[in-house]
Amino acid sequence: MARDIPFRKSLLPRLLAVSVLVSVLSIAATAWLAAQTTSGAIRQEQGQVLADDARVYDELLGLAATAPGWRGAEKTVRELARQTGRRIALTTQDRVVIADSRGGRGGAGGKGAPGAELPSKASAVVDPLAVDGALTAGAGSGDEEGGDGGTAGPDRIDPRAVGPFRLSGRERGELAKVADGVVGCMHDFGVVARSVQGPGGRPRVEAANDPNRFLDFTCNDARLIVPTRTESKALKRLNELTNACLRRGDEPSVAVELDLTWRRTDGGPSRAAGVVGPVGSGMGAESGLRIGGRAEPTPTEPPDSGSGADSGADSGAGSGSDAAPAPRSTPAEPGSSTGTGGSKGETGGSDGRRAPVEPSRGPVEPSRAAADPMDGARAADTKAAACLSSARREQLGPYVSAPALLFVTASDGSRTAAARAGESSGFSLSGANTARLAGLSAGILAVTVAVTAFAASRLTRPLRALTAATQRMKAGEAAEPVTARSAGSAGEIRQLADAFNDMAAHRKALEHQRQAMVSDVAHELRTPLSNIRGWLEAAEDGVVATDPELVSSLLEEAVLLQHIVNDLQDLAAADAGTLRLHREPVHASDVVDQVAAAHQARAEAAGVRLSATTLGDPCFTADPLRLRQAIGNLVSNAIRHTPAGGSVTIDCRGTLDAVVVEVADTGTGISPEDLPHVFDRFWRADKSRTRSTGGSGLGLAIVRQLVEGHGGTVTARSTPGEGAVFTVRVPSEPPSEPLADAGGHGGVAAGAESESRAG
Repeated sequence: MARDIPFRKSLLPRLLAVSVLVSVLSIAATAWLAAQTTSGAIRQEQGQVLADDARVYDELLGLAATAPGWRGAEKTVRELARQTGRRIALTTQDRVVIADSRGGRGGAGGKGAPGAELPSKASAVVDPLAVDGALTAGAGSGDEEGGDGGTAGPDRIDPRAVGPFRLSGRERGELAKVADGVVGCMHDFGVVARSVQGPGGRPRVEAANDPNRFLDFTCNDARLIVPTRTESKALKRLNELTNACLRRGDEPSVAVELDLTWRRTDGGPSRAAGVVGPVGSGMGAESGLRIGGRAEPTPTEPPDSGSGADSGADSGAGSGSDAAPAPRSTPAEPGSSTGTGGSKGETGGSDGRRAPVEPSRGPVEPSRAAADPMDGARAADTKAAACLSSARREQLGPYVSAPALLFVTASDGSRTAAARAGESSGFSLSGANTARLAGLSAGILAVTVAVTAFAASRLTRPLRALTAATQRMKAGEAAEPVTARSAGSAGEIRQLADAFNDMAAHRKALEHQRQAMVSDVAHELRTPLSNIRGWLEAAEDGVVATDPELVSSLLEEAVLLQHIVNDLQDLAAADAGTLRLHREPVHASDVVDQVAAAHQARAEAAGVRLSATTLGDPCFTADPLRLRQAIGNLVSNAIRHTPAGGSVTIDCRGTLDAVVVEVADTGTGISPEDLPHVFDRFWRADKSRTRSTGGSGLGLAIVRQLVEGHGGTVTARSTPGEGAVFTVRVPSEPPSEPLADAGGHGGVAAGAESESRAG
C-alpha cells in the first residue's frame, strides 16, 4: 500500500526524535551529576588535604618555636607522616635535609643528605618568627586548656615562641596556686571560672559570665599580674633592645610593659601606649584576668613572661569591655610584618584604660608630621611598634629553630592535592577521557535509535494493517479480519485489532440486515399498492363497478399501508431517541383488562379462547398507551399463530422491583433456530412472506423498543408444537435515564400486526 502520510509526520520519526531527545537529556543529566559529584568529592578531598597540611605546618611551627636547632624534628615528622599518609620533609634553605619521613639517618634522603628527590618548590617555609597566616588559619587555636599554640599576630611571631620569658618550675607552681585560689573564690560566688596556662607558663583566670565583675574586684589577686624574677629580667633586656632601635632613629625612649604596651618616658604629651599584641611571644593578654575569654589588664599590670599572643586574637586586649581597636604598624625591617595590637589592640593611658590608635599606613612624611601633631604621634607609635617587633625577633632568635623548607608530597613523591588545588578549581578531563566519553555517548545514542526503530516498526505494522483494512472497507470491499500476527504482541494493539474485527463483523451483519430490510419493505409495500392500483384500473376501465364492496377493499389495503408506515415511524423514532414516554401511575390490572377487551372480538372470530388474570393489583409508573401497544402486539401475534380451539392467556403479577406480564398461547411454537431472531426487524419464519402466515415483521421489534424504553426487558421461550410464552418485565420505578424520551405518541393501534412465527 502506498504511503499516504509524509515520513516526517509518521509515528516512526516522532518516536525516534523523542527517544533521541530523552537519551541526550539523560546523558547530559548523568554527565552533569557525575561531574558535580566528582567535583564535590575532589573539593572535599582538597579541603581535607589542606586541613592536614595546615596541621602539619602548625605542629612543626610549634616545634620550631620551642626547640632550638630542630630538636625532635625526626620523631615529629615521622609521626605526622604516619597520621596523614604522606611524605614530609624538612630541609635548610640550602636544601640539606633536616628530617625526612621517607629516609633513614645517613641514608639517601636521610638527615644531612641533599634533598635531590624533593620537588623544586617547597610547600611552605617554617619560621616561628615569620608565620604564614594563610596556613595557620585552618590549624586551630591553641587557646584551650593549657593552650600551647595559637594564631600569630600582625608581627607574624608564633605565640609559642616565648624564649627567655618562660617561667621556671617554682614560679609556675606558685602562680598556679594563686590562680586556683581565684577560681575557688569565683565558684563560691556561683561564677564558672577556670585557670588556663599560656605558653610561657603564666596562668590566667577566665570567667565565661561575670556580670558583677567579681574577677576584677572581690576575687582579684595582684600576684597574678606582678612579674616574676624571670619575666623582669627578660623584659629589661627587651626594653634595652627596643630603645636602642629608637635611639638610632632619633626617637624618644619608651617603657615596654609585659603586655607589650609602651609609654613615653621623655615627658612628652600624655599619650596612650601602643600595643603590639597579639605578637607571638606568649605575652600580652596572658598577664591579666579574663572575662568571657578576653584579657582584662589593670593600670598597674606588670610585664608577664608568657603572654604576648597566648590568646591569639585576644592578645593586647584593653582594660575593659569597652576597649577600642588598637593600631597596626608596618615593621621597620623588610619582609617582617609587625603591628601594634592586632584586631583588638589598645594603648594604655593614665586612667588605666587604652585609647584606640588608628592603623599605620606606612612612613609619615616629616612635613605632614610637623603640620599635624596627631600624625606625628601616630608616626612615633608606628616606629616604636616596629622597633619593638625587631627587638623581640632579636631576643627570641637564639631560643627558636632556624627557618626551614617544608615539603609535603604524596607517598610516591608527587605533589599533593593541596599543591594542585590552586591550579584547578574544578573537574576536568583529559583528551583521551573526553574521546572515550564521546564515543560512549554516541554508542548509547546509536543503540537507542536502533531499539526505538525496531520497537516503532513493530508498533506501526499492525496500525498499517488496520489502516489498510479500514480503507478496503470504505471502498466496499470485503473486510478481512486483522490477524493476530499483524496485530503484533502488544496487548493494546491486539485489543484494538479484536475491536476492529468485531466492528467489521457487526457492520457486515448490519449491511445484510439493511439489504434484507429494504427488500422486505419493498415487498410489504408492493402488495397493497398493487392491489389498490389493480382495482382502481379495473374501475377506470369499467370492468368492475365502484360499489361499496370495492371501496371497502381499497380502504383495507390503505389501512394496511398505514400500519406499515406507522410501525416504521415508531422504530425510527425509537432509534433516534425521539420516542417520548408519558409516564404516570398505572394499575397493571387495568392495562391487562383493556388489552384483553380490545382483542376479544378477534379471538372469538378465530375460535381462540382469550383470558386475562392478575395476581393482586400491582401498581407502577409507565406510559399506559405504549404499554398497551406492546402487550397488544404480543396478544395479536399469539392469536394469529394459535389454531381454532386453542387458548391465549395473559398473566400479570408483581415482584419486589418489577411488574411481570406473560402472554402464552397453545399454538405451533417457534423452532430453536428461529427463536433468537424473533425480535429482529422484518424477520419472518415464512420466507415467502404470504399474508396468511404473518404481518410485516415489525410488531415484535416495536415491542422490544417500547419495553426497553420503559427500562424493562422482553424474552421469548417456546417448545415446538406446544406454543410459546413471551415475558415482559417492567421495573416498578422508572429508570433514571429512559432510553427514549422525546417525540409524541405514534399511530400504532393496540391490534397492530405483529411478528409471524414458524409452524
